[in-house]
Amino acid sequence: MSDERFPGWHGTTILAVRRGAEVVMAGDGQVSVGQTVMKGTARKVRRLSPGGRDVVVGFAGSTADAFTLLERLEKKLESAPGQLQRACVELAKDWRTDKYLRNLEAMLIVTDGAQLYVVTGAGDVLEPEHDVAAIGSGGNYALAAARALSDGDIDAEAIARRAMAIAAEICVYTNGNLTVERISAS
Repeated sequence: MSDERFPGWHGTTILAVRRGAEVVMAGDGQVSVGQTVMKGTARKVRRLSPGGRDVVVGFAGSTADAFTLLERLEKKLESAPGQLQRACVELAKDWRTDKYLRNLEAMLIVTDGAQLYVVTGAGDVLEPEHDVAAIGSGGNYALAAARALSDGDIDAEAIARRAMAIAAEICVYTNGNLTVERISAS
């Protein structure tokens, strides 16, 4: 994502793949400014455990903005334990209507292993088709690769790793330093 205040900032590719009762989320580690890689080992996929229930979240965009959203999501999940969809919808509503939150520049992929959502500041809470979701600079490349690989018999992690490798070969804002989290439906 790019921001007018910081022109040329680009960051990350996040991919989530569901196979059966398991979701694997992978995120690369690259943060670029123009043609320069500022950091190659950023960690943009996190496991949260609000109320003792695991949720995996990946973010693209401004890190500070994403952490603000992660904190809000945790609070929503604590007030509605086990209700990921409700928490995501409430977060998206706040994000779209709150004067402060409205200016945050990030996108999230959120999963509890059973449900998988892309949450945006436009008020979207999207459940992806074909059990694959991707965001960020190389998101479209990773999405296309993962959907093509999903036709085979390989597991979710192998699909995610190979799709991210393909995205890294095509997108200059994506690298191969992956953070991978796996979560199963409970």
